[in-house]
Amino acid sequence: MKISEVSKKYNLPADTLRYYEKLGLINNVSKESGVRNYSEEDCSRIEFIICMKHAGLSLEDIKRFIDLNKLGDKTIPERLEILEHQKVILEAEIKKKEETLDYLNYKINLYKGKR
Repeated sequence: MKISEVSKKYNLPADTLRYYEKLGLINNVSKESGVRNYSEEDCSRIEFIICMKHAGLSLEDIKRFIDLNKLGDKTIPERLEILEHQKVILEAEIKKKEETLDYLNYKINLYKGKR
């Protein structure tokens, strides 16, 4: 899949995809006559990066996770710790958002009652 297709599929600028390569988040994208050709494995890695970014991990943390993964099963405890730590953070953020939503709904209902 060409970079323009991947860019469109994941709604990421081509520059972002090249930046991910530069950081080592995506490795060894094959090139034919200088044109990048992303494999299914590359696309799976992009999906992973997007998910981890949505979970709140920095690119540096994602790179660390990927590097640990390359070292094999002996790093599973460290990778699990990264995921569990981020899960706690994400759950706290979700709880705060839910509280904010509840308050907004309260105010909306209050104002609707005054019409």
